[in-house]
Amino acid sequence: MRVLTASDRAVLVECADLDEAMRMHRAWAGVSGVLERVPGARTVLVRFDPLVTSAARLARVLIATDADAAPPASGAEVTVPVRYEGDDLTEVATQLGVSAQEVIRRHGAARWTVAFSGFAPGFGYLVCDDPLFDVPRRVSPRTRVPAGSVALAGRFSGVYPRESPGGWQLIGTTDAVLWDVHRDPPALLSPGTVVRFTVAERDAGPSGVPGVMPGVSGMSDASAAERGVGLRHADAGPDAPRVPTSALVVVNPGLQLLVQDRGRPGLAELGVPASGAADRVALRDANRAVGNASGSAVLEGIGLAALRFHGDGVAAVTGAVAELTVTGADGRARTVGHGIPFAVDDGDELQIGAPSCGLRFAIGVRGGIRMPEHLGSQATDTLSGIGPAPLQPGDVVPVGGTAPFAVEPARLPRELPAPGDLVVLDVTLGPREHWFTPDSVRTLSAQEWLVTPRSDRVGIRLHGERPLQRAIRDELPSEGAVDGAIQVPGDGQPVMFLPDHPTTGGYPVIGALTDAARDLAGQLPPGVRVRFRVVSRPFDQ
Repeated sequence: MRVLTASDRAVLVECADLDEAMRMHRAWAGVSGVLERVPGARTVLVRFDPLVTSAARLARVLIATDADAAPPASGAEVTVPVRYEGDDLTEVATQLGVSAQEVIRRHGAARWTVAFSGFAPGFGYLVCDDPLFDVPRRVSPRTRVPAGSVALAGRFSGVYPRESPGGWQLIGTTDAVLWDVHRDPPALLSPGTVVRFTVAERDAGPSGVPGVMPGVSGMSDASAAERGVGLRHADAGPDAPRVPTSALVVVNPGLQLLVQDRGRPGLAELGVPASGAADRVALRDANRAVGNASGSAVLEGIGLAALRFHGDGVAAVTGAVAELTVTGADGRARTVGHGIPFAVDDGDELQIGAPSCGLRFAIGVRGGIRMPEHLGSQATDTLSGIGPAPLQPGDVVPVGGTAPFAVEPARLPRELPAPGDLVVLDVTLGPREHWFTPDSVRTLSAQEWLVTPRSDRVGIRLHGERPLQRAIRDELPSEGAVDGAIQVPGDGQPVMFLPDHPTTGGYPVIGALTDAARDLAGQLPPGVRVRFRVVSRPFDQ
């Protein structure tokens, strides 16, 4: 085994093959200082607590660990009907040197087994013993792959649980529901499950798919109650449940308004991203300003927004700096300060203007946001759909009552960037910097990179005048990736992962932001220029 740097708080362990990676993943459970283990095709990503151990000390312990050679027990068998009409089917057949019909026949004839989970909740990496299936990923990933897409990459097949970015080759679609938080277990395809693909009936739906349990695959089109957004929609009528004593009514959600807290760390091996606030500093400051625990849920937003308060309370806005106005029920308006707590009366409306710097604001309310928890968190995960759906006009968001802590004094405003500004972000090289030419490794830090509009909570797409060139052209088997990882697709333009990023990926990661730089990355609007500063070289053992 070889231990590589993955970030300032994680290492990536290379194993001989998939079997050894799975055995070591099980063997390292309970190792002191280990916070999380994410298995991959030939690797295990190990995230650690730097207050308990170091990369060097952890590497010695991992390498010295003995693993049980007994294979895990086989799981249930599931049949997944597929409509083989994917956009890449013809290209895949050409790459494999067979007809499209032969790809369909052999994909269905193979006995597939889920080796490990990753990328997103419900996504299983399936392997089979047919040597035909070894397909390169797309040079540039799609920004949106439809839910239910059946795909190939390397030696793996998989099914996208919901719409998400992805670089796998699409050969078909299915109505199977891969992930449902209301189902036990939520994932249809868990490690060890045996999968048979069949040709689907044209009119088959989720309730009529043999061998597949029906469920709710997404929440974006559901009602407010079904989406877990508050107790009712504001225009639901007189028969709707009573609005709680303390609540926020969404007047204008802006470009995006989400519920966020500290997220769901520790579930990446199930394909569940940590999610949580993109700017943890803004989360902490908003809560401390109103007397909440630092990790209490807040509202995280982008762009012009407005909310009406139901009941008296105390609120504060942190993160992106914008003009803040509170208008009372009597029509009188007053300006409130950024990061400073302010009292509100029943019927007051908070208006947030266009940001002068930064991208995301956080609204903390005394007592915290009170939404249903999913997997131990109220956070909205935009990649997987776990948690409350993005807020819409009229949604009612319950708020807690009293706060347990004293209000802290306002802090000096942070220096956040505006479009056109230059931001320096500290990075650690690794684990795959050796996959790039020496000149490209230098270019990473020597060149300015532009934040493009094609960015979201999954990742920031950067553009540089000189794309990064790879020295190794081989297909990289899927492996775990950390928040802040700088992944480089085939076009050489980096993608910098944010909290809702896939837990595994197949494009090489040249480096990762330091933990201290991650919060600033969540505040980069399109048009900001980025320069990376290498502060730590790879630790390899």
